[in-house]
Amino acid sequence: MAFLEFKDISKGYPGVQALSDVSFSVAKGAVHGLMGENGAGKSTLIRLLSGDQSADTGTIAIDGEAQSYKSVRDAFAAGVIVIHQELQLVPELTVAENLWLGRFPSSGGVISRRKLIDSVAAKLQDIGIDIDPAAKVSSLSIGARQMVEIAKAVILDARVIALDEPTSSLSSRESEVLFALIEKLKAKGTVILYVSHRLDEIFRLCDSLTVLRDGKLAAHHPRIADTSRDQIIAEMVGREISNIWGWHGRDFGLPRLEVKDLSGSHLPRPISFSVRQGEILGFFGLIGAGRSEMARLLYGADHRHGGTVTIDGMAVAADNPGASIRAGIVLCPEDRKHDGIIQGRSIEENITISSRRHFSPFGILSLGKEASVADDFIARLRVRTPSRKQDIINLSGGNQQKVILGRWLSEQGVKVLVIDEPTRGIDIGAKAEIYEILYGLAAGGMAIVVISSELPEVMGISDRIMVMCQGHVVADVERPDFDERRILTSALPDRTAAAS
Repeated sequence: MAFLEFKDISKGYPGVQALSDVSFSVAKGAVHGLMGENGAGKSTLIRLLSGDQSADTGTIAIDGEAQSYKSVRDAFAAGVIVIHQELQLVPELTVAENLWLGRFPSSGGVISRRKLIDSVAAKLQDIGIDIDPAAKVSSLSIGARQMVEIAKAVILDARVIALDEPTSSLSSRESEVLFALIEKLKAKGTVILYVSHRLDEIFRLCDSLTVLRDGKLAAHHPRIADTSRDQIIAEMVGREISNIWGWHGRDFGLPRLEVKDLSGSHLPRPISFSVRQGEILGFFGLIGAGRSEMARLLYGADHRHGGTVTIDGMAVAADNPGASIRAGIVLCPEDRKHDGIIQGRSIEENITISSRRHFSPFGILSLGKEASVADDFIARLRVRTPSRKQDIINLSGGNQQKVILGRWLSEQGVKVLVIDEPTRGIDIGAKAEIYEILYGLAAGGMAIVVISSELPEVMGISDRIMVMCQGHVVADVERPDFDERRILTSALPDRTAAAS
């Protein structure tokens, strides 16, 4: 019997019809997959379920009862918890405080901190999450913060839990903890709405599946076993994608980027490498290996303890992103929401914010030139938006990533692009578009450093891979020698145990 039902759901925004007459249902105790390209309507549907927004038409029903949310609090009261890809935690509060926010245990109006910590510690231990309840959320890795969000939903005993790309920031061990929790919740009768672009997870966890495309219901599969990977991809993008990576060989020029003995507080062991003109160098490693820390040092966002960075033989000033940009090195960061996009600003401003000095004669910004530059990159990178004036927060993850790329490409003379987790939370069709952009930049002579926690992605698009483990490089592998087992084994701290 259906427990969660979406009936004729429609939702529009200025210039965009996000959802059109979407209907499907989920049985009690089922894990239901929700897939679609970025911009297909998944996030909008999740926002409606969470009570963050209201549908223009249609109803959401839980256990046969139509819901009329006016706020997130109403959805929470109905037993619905949504864990968004952009985490909803208070960084300066502890794990325990975040988990019990608004419901602190107290006696006579006085909150018992000891009782709070002890109760959360017991609950975390019970569900298999190893995180210090007294730690500030700001001190945790992105993966650990994701586990705190997941713990919140489990502890609150929700009837319906929606997970939006839940493993995008998790290590393999953390992902296994999540999968075990999902099985426990399923056995209790909880409905899990699982939004992911990772087909292996969809087939492993889900009982049923809905595919959205362009805001409409593209397919509904009551039994996941009755469909296939290729069929789902075709339903998502409206066409077949036989080779998502699309890699093709290129001629490399002279070394463009040279890094010697680079080190910092989060990268204590010196690291050295070089990237040639036209080369795509991939960095792979498990969470905590030091990949993102290396990227921030390279860009000058964090303080260097030592080492040099040169571009075409010219030294780049340390600890100065502005100097790095002027020297031709730019960074697309791992955390798009907090470190990449400028929320509350338009697509136009997000594209031109760094390059405005190039079209501001005598210090006066040329609005016409700014608009022209924005329109040019929106067209070139195929950013899906009704207007350059659209707030960037309304774009899908894939389109936000394209805007960040447009920002750097609007700079004059970019020679080195460092891109950290280029397709995290991005659908298959948009991934292929991002890869094509990177190949085109490499063909033009740019040196590209790609950092990714997805081994198939690194192997699929890189000309060469450097493997990191515990803050240092442990392997340098040329494309003809790519081997998944060898690379993954190199990335494990205890390689002897892994090999056995």
